[in-house]
Amino acid sequence: MSAPRLRVAVLASGRGSNLQSLIAARDAGQLPVDFVAVGSDKADAGALQLAKDAGIPTFTLDPKGFAKRRDFDIELFRQLDASGAQVLVLAGFMRIIDGQALAPWVGRMINIHPSLLPKYRGLHTHRRALEAGDVEHGASVHYVTAELDGGPVIAQARIAVEPGDDEARLAQRLLAFEHQLLPAVLKLMAEQRLDLIAPDRVALDGKLIAAPLQLRNGELVD
Repeated sequence: MSAPRLRVAVLASGRGSNLQSLIAARDAGQLPVDFVAVGSDKADAGALQLAKDAGIPTFTLDPKGFAKRRDFDIELFRQLDASGAQVLVLAGFMRIIDGQALAPWVGRMINIHPSLLPKYRGLHTHRRALEAGDVEHGASVHYVTAELDGGPVIAQARIAVEPGDDEARLAQRLLAFEHQLLPAVLKLMAEQRLDLIAPDRVALDGKLIAAPLQLRNGELVD
């Protein structure tokens, strides 16, 4: 008898390219998960249409309909709980989430961020890397905690900054690696190989990792 598949919900605010990479990995038999919900704070988010096309239930919450940010977050997590999700993936969800509201999900909630954390938390990461003269850029998948982009980093993908890179070109080149990185991390979670050891350490196969896993030829290595 095969093991139950991990039930996953995804939150996205934009076009959903990272969501599409997850759906593609599932459809290719590379990711043993069931997507139970895709939610967004934007009614016109492309991610919602991608989910509908893939037969995944969707929901939208308008932040303007809530008096306080925390009220929005409480309703958001109520809907996620109702979906039956075991793990939550933030794939371009452009909102800061209340720490108390997300607390029950710590250890089973991940985010992909376009920088080599702890560098460049927040926005405009590609621009900031170029302005700093960095020779290397990348993306990180980390556990979500109350600290913005500050949770323990699970894995990273690295690329060289090229002489012709501007902000748009660097972002586009990195995106292809994001699309490998996020499914690879979620696969480890689905296989029950990852754990968050409180408060800030990551374990793979029961052993603490000394540094984030690195993406090499589509695979994660330590």
